[in-house]
Amino acid sequence: MPDAANIKPLTALRFFAAFWVVMFHYWPNLSAAVPPAMIGKGYLGVEAFFTLSGFILCHVYLQGVGNGRFRYGDFLWNRLARVYPLHLVTLAGVGLMAAAAGLAGLAVDRNMLAWSALPANLLLVQAWGFAPVSGWNHPSWSISAEWFAYLCFPAFGWAAWRLRARPRLAVGLALALIAILYPVFQTLAGFPLTEATIRWGFLRIVPCFAYGCALHALWRSGAVTGRFSGVGACLAGAAVLLAVHFNAPDQVIVMTLGGLIVTLAGLAATGSRVATQAPLVYLGEISYSTYMICIPWKILAVNAALKLLKIEGDQLPLYAWLAVVAALVPLSAISYHLVEKPARERMKSWANGWRERRPATAKVG
Repeated sequence: MPDAANIKPLTALRFFAAFWVVMFHYWPNLSAAVPPAMIGKGYLGVEAFFTLSGFILCHVYLQGVGNGRFRYGDFLWNRLARVYPLHLVTLAGVGLMAAAAGLAGLAVDRNMLAWSALPANLLLVQAWGFAPVSGWNHPSWSISAEWFAYLCFPAFGWAAWRLRARPRLAVGLALALIAILYPVFQTLAGFPLTEATIRWGFLRIVPCFAYGCALHALWRSGAVTGRFSGVGACLAGAAVLLAVHFNAPDQVIVMTLGGLIVTLAGLAATGSRVATQAPLVYLGEISYSTYMICIPWKILAVNAALKLLKIEGDQLPLYAWLAVVAALVPLSAISYHLVEKPARERMKSWANGWRERRPATAKVG
């Protein structure tokens, strides 16, 4: 089996998931018409990220959980290094942007600078019900949900390890959780689980993360690899498109997204070059930046374009809208190389330094 860095189709898939979310948020600035089904379901790109997260984290850490070498503190620090620096920078950026707009006399949504929501955002608990309003950089609610899954990873890992020899049972249990939880949640909460953000957003990741862990067990078993992997990936992709096109229930689309993830991973295990091209993999690598800056950039760019073009309302002409969307790629690359990657490496180097000093300190004492 390839290591995590070499499951390149899954890295590429992250870009498509991020861009799906981007289209969902940017479409209203192009047209007031009801978006096509593919755009209208773009919020499910978050579910794709959550499922991928469970799959990849099991791939990287599950063996350590099973043989007792898993170090919870190191794991949490590595995950924090992955998500927190860019979260902090985008949070500060939104605050500065809103403050500058207010000083310039422009109308600003007061929730953008909701000081009552700031502590929850700084502590990554805004999706746990601790944020009174959806303030600051709204997409970061999903990072809060991810943080919840990271904290609970030993429980997910324990279950995945216990079921590693029975992967079909693991997948069946995960599918059952999705099938039951989604309608039950909507009945109790009054809105779909896939619309949960600062209200119950931490719960939104649970079935997807568990599904990703189960799919990893299925992949490790070799059940989805072999000569028919390409056919399986094509069928899974077609199933996703059909489910979205015919407006299937969200839980059905989530299930088909999992099928696409595991079959793409199976394809990678055969040595296939599908979705392994360097540009696609690079776009996947910068997809976290794409996701985190998409709303701040939309607010800034759309308002600037409307003012520059003297347009009433909030809809841009096609050429201006395309320019705003296209600019996300170079901006994501800048964010990745100036903030996300160097900050992650710096935090990891701090951890390595601490580990190197600990034996020396113990010896001196």
